Amino acid sequence: MTRLLRTTADGDAETGEGPETDAPEAPGAAEAEAAAEDGTADEAGGRRPPGTWRKTALAAALAVLLLGGSGFHYAAHQLRSTPSARNHALTDTETTTRVSGDVAEGLARVFSYTPADTDAAERSSRTVLAGRAARQYGDLLAQVRAHLVEQRITLSTQAVRTGVIELDGDGARLLVFLDQTSRRDGAAATTAAAQLTVTAKYRGDRWLIVDIKAR
Repeated sequence: MTRLLRTTADGDAETGEGPETDAPEAPGAAEAEAAAEDGTADEAGGRRPPGTWRKTALAAALAVLLLGGSGFHYAAHQLRSTPSARNHALTDTETTTRVSGDVAEGLARVFSYTPADTDAAERSSRTVLAGRAARQYGDLLAQVRAHLVEQRITLSTQAVRTGVIELDGDGARLLVFLDQTSRRDGAAATTAAAQLTVTAKYRGDRWLIVDIKAR
């Protein structure tokens, strides 16, 4: 096991202004302004049929809406087609809770042992581990068993936080934070943190751990 564990300046400018005066309006200015507001003057100074600009604007707006709607449906289709749409980690609360519980319990059982009884952890491994994880654990236990007995080491493991990253059908991937407390033959206990990425598969009536990676 590997041990662990984001201005603005406002400037106020004062400008001096003289008394307001009413500038004389050029002849025809009122008529030109009214024509511009009504949209009946063209660029050459002539007149367009009333309502033409409104029809043009309406047609443009409809085109934008149609294009926007098409883009939305295309994006939705792409989203449904991506692997993330099959990830039920945030939607299937019941299964997420179940896999988190099974994995947390399994890790605590196989990584807790005493010098006098490593067999209990080994027996537990047969019911909670499978595939690559089972082979990894077998090799690990063979290496540490002699040291446990010789140095009188007791190890207790507890999953303090478990998060399901992916959940798709009968497969799941989790991030697990562990606290491991070890005590050597009467000495003061030492606690260390560990972080694992765990892959689990649903087989029979429970989730089995099939791969373990230390982070």
